[in-house]
Amino acid sequence: MKIGILGGSFNPPHKMHFNMGLDLLEKNYVDKIVYVPTGSKYKYKNNLVQDEHRFKMLELMIKNDDRFEVSDFELKDYVVYTCDTLKHFQEKYPNDEIYFVCGADNLSYVDEWKNGIYLLSNYKFLVIKRYTDDIDEILKRFSKYKENIIVTDINPNSLSSTLIREKIKNKEDILDLLDVDVYEYIIENNLYE
Repeated sequence: MKIGILGGSFNPPHKMHFNMGLDLLEKNYVDKIVYVPTGSKYKYKNNLVQDEHRFKMLELMIKNDDRFEVSDFELKDYVVYTCDTLKHFQEKYPNDEIYFVCGADNLSYVDEWKNGIYLLSNYKFLVIKRYTDDIDEILKRFSKYKENIIVTDINPNSLSSTLIREKIKNKEDILDLLDVDVYEYIIENNLYE
């Protein structure tokens, strides 16, 4: 089985996150998607709602499709690096292929990650292009690892969690951007206000 590891802050998880996973499944890039929310100790994210809220919203978002799973592996009181996460899933699923799903923008500086070159050498990367990325330039830089870099034909829209949080603060309608249960959870728990 091919398992896609899709990390992110998911603050909140929205329809683009779900549809990206669905596209990866339906286009046979992977057989299963595991959403891995980033822990709140991650130094580049200082506006995250509590870990348990983001985990619960992801559970609500995927509840009707058993090809999806949510993992709390990175929800620790210390920073968990991508290399640790991928090692964890390779050990959890020793007979399966582990694919790391990332945007081309993330791939562009993978050599600066902890053990980034090791990851490129030992794992498959499913790369999602964004309109602003120069994917050819990125691929040229990492041409030595081209057999492990798969550029998908998944085209995410420009929907972002930041935009949704701003709309909530401004009391704008967001129902069409979120799973209905996620929307209700946000309202019930007064998140992002």
